Amino acid sequence: MTESIFAPPIVVKIGGSTLGGNDTSLQDLVALHASGKPVVIVHGGGNVISEWMQRQNLAPNFVNGLRVTDGPSLEIVVAVLGGLVNKELTAQMQQLGAPTIGISGMDGNLLQAHVANPDLGYVGEVTAVDPEPVRAIVSAGFIPMVSPIAVDVSKDSEHAGQPLNVNGDTAAGALAHALRAERIIFLTDVAGVMDNGGRVIPRLDARGAEQLRASGVARGGMLPKLAACLDALADAAVPVAHIVDGREPGAVMNCVNGRPVGTRITP
Repeated sequence: MTESIFAPPIVVKIGGSTLGGNDTSLQDLVALHASGKPVVIVHGGGNVISEWMQRQNLAPNFVNGLRVTDGPSLEIVVAVLGGLVNKELTAQMQQLGAPTIGISGMDGNLLQAHVANPDLGYVGEVTAVDPEPVRAIVSAGFIPMVSPIAVDVSKDSEHAGQPLNVNGDTAAGALAHALRAERIIFLTDVAGVMDNGGRVIPRLDARGAEQLRASGVARGGMLPKLAACLDALADAAVPVAHIVDGREPGAVMNCVNGRPVGTRITP
């Protein structure tokens, strides 16, 4: 790589719903890495988790965009996110020519969390991030492919040291903040953040994003995305966040090159 290990990376959150068809996200990320840009990827996999839950006769349940995760569901989350999806994406990146290392947020205590809402079950709220494992991977010339599984660090919990399910957007925002990323890009399956009329809002500041959350205009899966943007942007740690349609060809490159795509959010 041509840039310093300490050069702010581009953090990209990818989800299974955007991969396939005309999507070029992985190719874009490979090209960015080849150009010397440090890249960190956080992936989701909610659709695959739901498919595996249904195979086990478990009904997926969501509250404000967050998956309710009981004991049996957690086993599926860890197996699917930390295993199947993580390794499939890692293999695809390497097939495209980018050296990639797949890890989970548990590895090296990268993502530390506790259960903030017992009604959600084993869902973690990130309390701390140790970015050193990611920095080590980047400094060695690899792309980290991070699955959003955190380690429970609650001292008074009987599950201390065990995995917790963390929303992928939430994990990406926390990691970008800790890395003081150049930018964070959320790839989703809609054109961007919508107003009441269903029109894409091209630019938002943090106050506007918070108002969308509080007013109920933003709903479902957009709620954790906006919250993650605000987390990343807090204290000016990250200068800009993007929510863009990952199904569009060249979405990542267009975003990095300053073309008007999706919604751009600044502090």
